[in-house]
Amino acid sequence: MTAKIIDGSAIAKEVREKAAEDVAALVAAGYAPPGLATVLVGSDPASEVYVGMKQRMCAKLGIESFGYTLPADASQEKVENQVRELNENPLVNGILVQLPLPKHLDEESVLRTISVEKDIDGFHPINIGRLAQKGREPLFVPCTPDGCMYLLEHSGVQFDGANAVVLGRSNIVGMPAALLLVKRNATVTICHSRTKNLSEICASADILIAAVGRVEMVKKDWVKPGAAVIDVGTHRIEDPSKEKGYYLTGDVAFDEVKEVAGFISPSPGGVGPMTIAMLMRNTVRAAKIAHGLITV
Repeated sequence: MTAKIIDGSAIAKEVREKAAEDVAALVAAGYAPPGLATVLVGSDPASEVYVGMKQRMCAKLGIESFGYTLPADASQEKVENQVRELNENPLVNGILVQLPLPKHLDEESVLRTISVEKDIDGFHPINIGRLAQKGREPLFVPCTPDGCMYLLEHSGVQFDGANAVVLGRSNIVGMPAALLLVKRNATVTICHSRTKNLSEICASADILIAAVGRVEMVKKDWVKPGAAVIDVGTHRIEDPSKEKGYYLTGDVAFDEVKEVAGFISPSPGGVGPMTIAMLMRNTVRAAKIAHGLITV
């Protein structure tokens, strides 16, 4: 068996194109274009790259981009006041505070300051609370787990009654991914560093989402034949033999697992492109909510 490769780059392109169409329709109807504000505290190189990527994507799709950079030693009050100003700005539909924040800041308090109607990252306690409750829906779903679900659904993977295993329990990916799977009627097991018989549990999964942050941890014998495997991990491995001096890989040993799985997303080229695509989709959704075009 050779797995069907889930092309996250191609699927993300479809999501972005639909977002661009929605932006054009809003503008044609006389509304201001959706606006996304990014808040970057400090000058972490990786965070600067991520923010730059989001701003360039906004420009491609017709979304207005507002960038705010605060010094690394900015106080809690200064960061939260910046967020409050953006909450009151009618041109800003979505607010993204780039994580991680400097260690002296209370990250949870900053995220809680974002208006729930502008929480396009889906991390506000109200959005997470709604995600966890039966019969209720959040205004926004966290982008990476939402992208994972979109990849699975687009590929025709069946959720109803499936045994799903989420490897990793982070607030950003693992926990919301598990909640989304429950909402789709899967039976879900969440695994972590204290889980016993880890490989056996993973091998029982019809759907396996690997978001543990360990290089190629998931091996061939961890995967049930025919299972759908989503690799959330991204790791840079130094390798002088490569043209760039390094290569990227994920939490899954792709070359061997693809011989067993029914579906598999590569890393890179799988979940990564979906994360920013879902962020753009959430921004457009926030604009529609603000204009009363979506009832929530």
